[in-house]
Amino acid sequence: MAIDRRRLLQGGAVTVLAGATPEAVMAQMQPAPHDSAVAVPQGSADHTIRIANGLVELAPDHIVSTKLYNGQFPGPLLRLKEGRPVVVDIKNDTDTPEQLHWHGQTVPVDVDGAAEEGTPFIPAHGMRRISFTPGPAGLRFYHTHLVPGADLSEGQYSGQVGTVYIEPKREPGRYDREVFLMLKEFQPTLSRGGDMASDFLANPARIKSLEDLGEDAMRASMASGKPHGYEVGYNLFSINGRMLGHGEPVRVKQGERVLFHVVNGSATEIRSLALPGHRFEVVALDGNPVPKPAEVSVLWLGTAERVSAIVEMKNPGIWAMGDLADDDRGKGMGIVIEYTGRTGKPKWVKPAASRWDYTLFGKQGTAAAAPDETLEMTFEKNNAALDGFNEWTINGVAFSMDKMEPMFRLQRGKRYRLRMRNASDDVHPVHLHRHSFELTRIAGKATAGVMKDVVMLGGYQEVEVDFVADNPGRTLFHCHQQLHMDFGFMALFDYA
Repeated sequence: MAIDRRRLLQGGAVTVLAGATPEAVMAQMQPAPHDSAVAVPQGSADHTIRIANGLVELAPDHIVSTKLYNGQFPGPLLRLKEGRPVVVDIKNDTDTPEQLHWHGQTVPVDVDGAAEEGTPFIPAHGMRRISFTPGPAGLRFYHTHLVPGADLSEGQYSGQVGTVYIEPKREPGRYDREVFLMLKEFQPTLSRGGDMASDFLANPARIKSLEDLGEDAMRASMASGKPHGYEVGYNLFSINGRMLGHGEPVRVKQGERVLFHVVNGSATEIRSLALPGHRFEVVALDGNPVPKPAEVSVLWLGTAERVSAIVEMKNPGIWAMGDLADDDRGKGMGIVIEYTGRTGKPKWVKPAASRWDYTLFGKQGTAAAAPDETLEMTFEKNNAALDGFNEWTINGVAFSMDKMEPMFRLQRGKRYRLRMRNASDDVHPVHLHRHSFELTRIAGKATAGVMKDVVMLGGYQEVEVDFVADNPGRTLFHCHQQLHMDFGFMALFDYA
């Protein structure tokens, strides 16, 4: 989806939904414990999002049925203005209640879109009207937020994902135009075992105490006769809802500076992205400008991570921009980049080996501010413990959707450091709702200045991040890998 940077999104104005009024629907809903009483704005909404079943034509011979936003995949790009309030009607035309999460925004609990925090559901065949002030500026997105468990047709396995770009009050303007890319897989299936290696991350050395803990637990599980727990794989891959070679190419001119906004909309997958003969100048991570823009040959994005990167178009040709994995790229995870006046088949050349290092983009030789308090978190896997699915725990506790009790009680205004220790060989893209955090230590390497809301924690590694408790209410922390969060990998923070 290419957008001229000088144009505004013209499809933002929408009509008010027919049927029940927002006030009538809201009156029928039971308020959640932390739902704030906010007056419902009158008149027309700025945007309407409709949740309904529909079809996605990834290629002429690959059409999938799934839940969509406004009958399309990805959902409509929402361009919002930093600091300008917006009203959104969300209509649910399906038979099941839904949540819509505004990922990466500092919104209140009743808007955020997480039942664990207390956000009211969007009822089946009903609607909610919400209002909020967009922020922070930059690349955000919206997606469903359910716990489907073994049902691979619901939650983030579906097509419910769309991009939000919050325009900053001041635009730096170092590029000629923007291109938005949504990476997403379809047709999920269950399989046994097959953890993804962490060796694409910088500083891949493992912490022996964590490795011993995780490996001992796995050996004991296997000795008891249990198989490896279920994992999720996919048959079809896409960028912007089309398989490589079946959508419109990104047409560029020599000398252009194109700002690619890339969203990993996957339910479970870590993705890579390379453009042969070109390099990416990373200028923002998860929508937040980095202190030190740096060039890389490959982008790596954990589930729900976003990267904004400028590419100078100086190598004319027809190129396949895609995932490093030949199998995934061959099944659709790519998009054609076509220079003006060039013809022929797209060319793919695998880039030289490299590692993804968050600290490249941070302040050099600068330590992050000291926290007021450090919260210790250890993540463990109980192999195949739940009907063949892995159970995940934080500090020995698997999250309960029945109780939904906060694990951590915070004090407003304090700076907290999360010291996260991974006692498994899985990579965990961990996410904190309604806050941004600062990366302070990655696999033993200190850093500062990089603000994110998702960070990949490598197998048997440790990561530290800091956040300020400045957005009161219940706040959900979880691994953004759908299979992990569904089976225990969540915790709640709470403060007034």
